[in-house]
Amino acid sequence: MGDDGFEVTFWGVRGSTPTPGAATAGFGGNTSCVEVRAGGQRLILDGGTGLRELGEALRPTGPLDAHVLFSHVHWDHIQGLPFFAPAYEPSSKLVLHGGVRAGRTLEDALRGQMRDPYFPVRFDEIAASLRFHELAERERLTLDGGVVVHGLEGHHPGGVFAWRIEWKGHALVYATDTESTPATDAVMVELARGADVFIYDAQYTPEQLAGSDGRGARHGWGHSTMMDGARLSREAGVGTFVLFHHDPFQDDDAVLAKERRAQASFERSVAAREGMTLDVLRGREGA
Repeated sequence: MGDDGFEVTFWGVRGSTPTPGAATAGFGGNTSCVEVRAGGQRLILDGGTGLRELGEALRPTGPLDAHVLFSHVHWDHIQGLPFFAPAYEPSSKLVLHGGVRAGRTLEDALRGQMRDPYFPVRFDEIAASLRFHELAERERLTLDGGVVVHGLEGHHPGGVFAWRIEWKGHALVYATDTESTPATDAVMVELARGADVFIYDAQYTPEQLAGSDGRGARHGWGHSTMMDGARLSREAGVGTFVLFHHDPFQDDDAVLAKERRAQASFERSVAAREGMTLDVLRGREGA
């Protein structure tokens, strides 16, 4: 893609923990990682295990120049970084964006997961040029090519940022790991208003959230349902709603059923699957 496109590709779509195996192969079992290419910029949203797959795909292209935006630092959103091949290329340049959580910076968290005895490779062995940027809510980043990024707080234990990426009058919103409440819904509608693509946490079905599946209620766990996402998509007037952060207990059939239920409420709904690319400018699936 050249400098005149706006695309999003999904490398990890699963929530909470990786779920490899035949039952999840259709939609994928890697945790959160989304690649956005806009105006010549490459932005990576979260660094779950899908980040390793992205790194292998980028390896033939040589050094990487990218912005990596972390919604938060729970393991399923950072555990791919130690396996990200471009990070060990000295000529790569990565700007890592995230908020301060519980008094700890993004750098603190990323270093922590690579300390002994948790990992055999130290964070300081990452050879790429790294620059950390601590984001404040509503702070606007303007990147080369006219790409603008800003974030609002969602509702999740420990805090979470939801991101809006704008370019040439089009917008993509990434709002994972957030629980629907009246106050948070107002924030999400504000952030997603008129977006071409709205990627939203749809981890649970309403039955799972209520606990009627026999595993207990999930209220307060910081996740929403596909029906919450469909409702917010209508209220915000978005182009396409992408169901994201699929629950580890959902096999491919369950995710497909979740997608169909969302489509009955908001027709332009699609469940995220690994390898899927959406053309943000044209509102359709690409190669």
